[in-house]
Amino acid sequence: MKAKIVMKNQKTVVVGMSGGVDSSVSALLMKEQGYNVIGLFMKNWEEKDENGVCSSAQDYDDVRRVCDHIDIPYYAVNFVENYRKQVFTQFIADFQKGWTPNPDILCNREIKFKVFLEKALELGADFLATGHYCQNLILDKGSPALVKGIDHNKDQTYFLYTLNQQILQQVLFPVGGLEKSQVRDIARKHRLVTAEKKDSTGICFIGERDFRSFLSQYVAIQPGVFQTLQGKNVGKHMGTAYYTLGQRKGLGIGGAGEAWFVVGKDHERGIVFVEQGANHPALYCDELIATDLSWVAEAPLLPYTCQSKVRYRQNDQLCTIHRIENGKAFVTFDRPQRAVTPGQSIVFYVGNICLGGGVIQQPGPTYYDQKKSLPHQSPRDD
Repeated sequence: MKAKIVMKNQKTVVVGMSGGVDSSVSALLMKEQGYNVIGLFMKNWEEKDENGVCSSAQDYDDVRRVCDHIDIPYYAVNFVENYRKQVFTQFIADFQKGWTPNPDILCNREIKFKVFLEKALELGADFLATGHYCQNLILDKGSPALVKGIDHNKDQTYFLYTLNQQILQQVLFPVGGLEKSQVRDIARKHRLVTAEKKDSTGICFIGERDFRSFLSQYVAIQPGVFQTLQGKNVGKHMGTAYYTLGQRKGLGIGGAGEAWFVVGKDHERGIVFVEQGANHPALYCDELIATDLSWVAEAPLLPYTCQSKVRYRQNDQLCTIHRIENGKAFVTFDRPQRAVTPGQSIVFYVGNICLGGGVIQQPGPTYYDQKKSLPHQSPRDD
């Protein structure tokens, strides 16, 4: 870490730096705006890849080079144990009950905007800044709101719905008002080493490795059968945890006709239900139950009609929150939704403002269950 003279009248911002271009530009922008900036790298996972290389060490080297280049001090903190206990353990537990969990949402709640934020404040920060594509704006009532990023293709509010008013008062999102292409241009203009670095994708602790081989190290998974809704066995599978609703690739089921899709799972009996056709009625439902609810501000007065997403990058879908009982929200949709998956989250919006969300516990009856046919206007996952 480099020593640096701090002006007493400057506000201090700790920037969460991952070694990527978004956090690199965030640090640069904070410095250009006159803040006293400190780079803080967080190590969450400790394992080498198949080539014996630790990716976190490579990322930290990029953080060091960026911080040296823009002349700011930097630190590294190790939250491997926190991550294992508060994120990874829950991730495995959800898989063991047949769900498809989203560890990014849990990481944001339990690590980045909890223990990482606490560490930033310990370092004397007035604010924590991250490279997320979202905006923290003050609305008419004077309270902060979590708002979609300008670049809707990169918007990350879906993963941040657990942020509340107290947290929003302490965080900044410098690139939320920029398009991704603009962020790249800024990085190139200032010759940051991360300017052309690829964005990270997938689950951080799995990386480029085979998902099945990784998961088998932690979960005792029993093989089972692929079965149609009429009870016909059409193949064998490696374990229900490896499959998610709506999945087409990797099933290994041959035969004539349309492609096969996962339409349901019976985790206890080891059955993965499949049917042919991307728009099979069993893939669609128009209601769900969500739990682990979190609201950015106050919970809305019910019943409440708004927009929502049941997966990242989905276009907003009109829905109504009818009631909340025992911590569970009962939600219906204006149009049938495809592959509503337990363990994923539903996130609620009014326009570009994120209201909050919850974890999908149970989809409602599908159109197949209700003995219905598809509507005349075919539902679409848009």
